Amino acid sequence: MADQIPPEPNSETEAAPKAAASEPFHLPFSVFWPLIAGAAYGIAMRLVFSGISSADAVPANNDVIKNGEHAFTAMMASFIYVAPFVVGMVTVFTAEMRSRRTWWYYFWSGSAACTLMICATLIILIEGIICAILIVPLFVIAGGLGGVVMGAMFRITKWARHTLYSVAALPILLGGIEQQLPLPARISTVERSVLVNATPENVWRHLESTPDIKPNEVEHAWMFRIGVPLPTSGATRHTADGIVRHVSMGKGIHFEQIATQWEPNRHVNWKYRFKPDSFPPNALDDHVMIGGHYFDLIDTSYTLVPRGSHTELQVKMRYRVSTQFNWYAQPIAEFLIGNFEDVILSFYARRAEGDSKDQIKVQ
Repeated sequence: MADQIPPEPNSETEAAPKAAASEPFHLPFSVFWPLIAGAAYGIAMRLVFSGISSADAVPANNDVIKNGEHAFTAMMASFIYVAPFVVGMVTVFTAEMRSRRTWWYYFWSGSAACTLMICATLIILIEGIICAILIVPLFVIAGGLGGVVMGAMFRITKWARHTLYSVAALPILLGGIEQQLPLPARISTVERSVLVNATPENVWRHLESTPDIKPNEVEHAWMFRIGVPLPTSGATRHTADGIVRHVSMGKGIHFEQIATQWEPNRHVNWKYRFKPDSFPPNALDDHVMIGGHYFDLIDTSYTLVPRGSHTELQVKMRYRVSTQFNWYAQPIAEFLIGNFEDVILSFYARRAEGDSKDQIKVQ
């Protein structure tokens, strides 16, 4: 019998095990570990900066505001600026320890880790939805920049590890200094107007009493879209303390507006009065509490100007923003208040014009 010739080795089948043996072992979902590491650091910092500033630290004149009796709060600039920056650095450091990454990876991974951190703080209930939505843009940019800086440290220097160790505790160190600094109080005014096809008397009637406000009448205002409870009613009463308007909102929120100027069918100016139970727990995020440490509505005025058969309804709202990052917070507040004014003016216009149509039908 002829000698059997052994088959030639199959290079495709025999080379694969050798190649597989030479590859390093990767943990499952290892691509996500850098993001998890960065987000974990951010959550730890958020827990450190979990104090709530006392509202009674707000002076009556709104000139200078201290940071309150709690040393570390999430509204500190040392947390808002530095913590997401370091989140990005931790993320890229973890990734670079495994393999070289691209410049684009440095930015998007730092941004993604900050987004993951914010989502986690919502899940574990240490952050409110309103604050989370408002701060996302700033955190995403800061986290991305932190990632790029750490990537540059790996490419240009040999001090990446030492750099990260040096900045990891920076938010806490800066927070200890920041608590001694005053908060700037920026008072601004937003004005809007609308032309209403109704008499001043019809418009004024709805300014005095706005019962049974339905969600579809006002819910498209952005402040309500991001989580502020919807208003449900407003009723004006003549009391021993003067003319008082009682406002009710969802989640049990209620407060009063005191008339400091009152000219029927022409003009009214309301100052706000809040009580200890005006905002039940979890009704609003602590950091955007009206009349609180960082934000307040000072007054609101409505003016009615006859324009032939129409009435021009004007609204003016004054408000205070008190943060170490007013450059970011104030434009957001201005946009939300201005958008609210547009919506509420349209609400009054529709109700007043509805009355006018009903009167025409009756006649």
